[in-house]
This record gives sequence, C-alpha cells and structure tokens, in this order.
Amino acid sequence: MTTYHIAPSILSADFSRLGEEVRQVVEAGADMIHFDVMDNHYVPNLTIGPMVCQAIRPLVKVPIDVHLMVKPVDRLIPDFAKAGADIISFHPEASEHIDRSLQLIRDHGIKAGLVFNPATPLDYLLHVMDKIDLVLIMSVNPGFGGQSFIPHALKKIAAARKLIDESGKKIMLEVDGGIHVDNIADAARAGADTFVSGSAIFGHPDYRSIISEMRKRLAAV
Repeated sequence: MTTYHIAPSILSADFSRLGEEVRQVVEAGADMIHFDVMDNHYVPNLTIGPMVCQAIRPLVKVPIDVHLMVKPVDRLIPDFAKAGADIISFHPEASEHIDRSLQLIRDHGIKAGLVFNPATPLDYLLHVMDKIDLVLIMSVNPGFGGQSFIPHALKKIAAARKLIDESGKKIMLEVDGGIHVDNIADAARAGADTFVSGSAIFGHPDYRSIISEMRKRLAAV
C-alpha cells in the first residue's frame, strides 16, 4: 500500500504566531512541514529565509521540506541545511549545474528534490534519478498561495510516477498548488504520494478535522 504524506505549507499560516501554528498543525496530524522560499527574483514574491527554519526546527519532530524558489540556488542550500532542513528541492531552471546542486544537497546529508513548473518538461529527470529523493510537481505557477489547481498537472503527475516506477528507486512524488479535500484523491490516483496544502489547511478553523478528512479521501483511493 502507498504511504501518503500531508505537508502543510506555512506560507498560509499566521506569521504573527508561527511557532504556535506549526505546533498545532503537527499535533493535528501533519507528516511534514513545507517551506516555500521565494526571492522576488525567480518568482514575483518574497517570503522566508533560513532563520525561520532554524527557529521552527526545535518545535517539531516531523521533517521540514524546503522548496527553494530562488535563483541562484546553490548559495542558500548550505544555509538551509544548517538551519535544519530534512529535504531541499529546487527548480532546474534556477541552477547552472543541476547535478552539482543536487550533490551539494546530498553532501549535507539531507534529501534532494527537483521541482517542475506546469510548463517545465520532465526530461531533466532522465539523467539525475540516482541523485534525487523527491520529485515535486507544481499544480500552479509558483509565487503565491491560494491559487487554483491546474487540471493538466494530473497528466504530469502520472508521467512522473511512470518514470519513478521504471527507475526502481524509492522517490517521493509530491504535488503542490491548490490541493484541497475535493481534489487530493485525484492527485493520489494520478500517482502522487505527498501533498502540499496551504490555505486549505491553515484557512480551516479545525486543523485536525481537515487533515483527517484529507486522509479519508486518500484512504478511498
């Protein structure tokens, strides 16, 4: 059976009480905490840096999943590794040497991932499957939370699942963007096993209730 992971994105949390929000969502059943790191260069928004990761690290025992939407990417990899990230993923367009960036992450003893925007081909995967632990499919264009799921992403998730299965490697397949209770099962049926959800979780009055409902939908797949 597939093991599913729910990863709330703190981009949608209340930053005036971020530590409390993170603790509450983990107590409610989150499997991971997702960090959306934006630089107002690669994407048109500016969010958080390594200091926030370092501050939150002692508060939770679940993995911290850092998604770097920055360019250049190599400069921030060591900083987030030292700050306590368990997984660091980046966009191939943001690296001059994808293989080297992946190796830089792995040299710090943490898991490495590649992120694919809606219009980015999966071809980049073909030569680096031996160095990745996670593939992240964006189901929105990166930059802002609260966007609607792009249906075409389901085909891309299925294509990524096929590549992962053919590789014979244990690689997580994550989807990020517009994930909520009404489409999480569709993403799972397409092949995703890890689900980033921001506003659907942090915008709900009861974190435990919404995460439980997501798990019910996944259990029915």
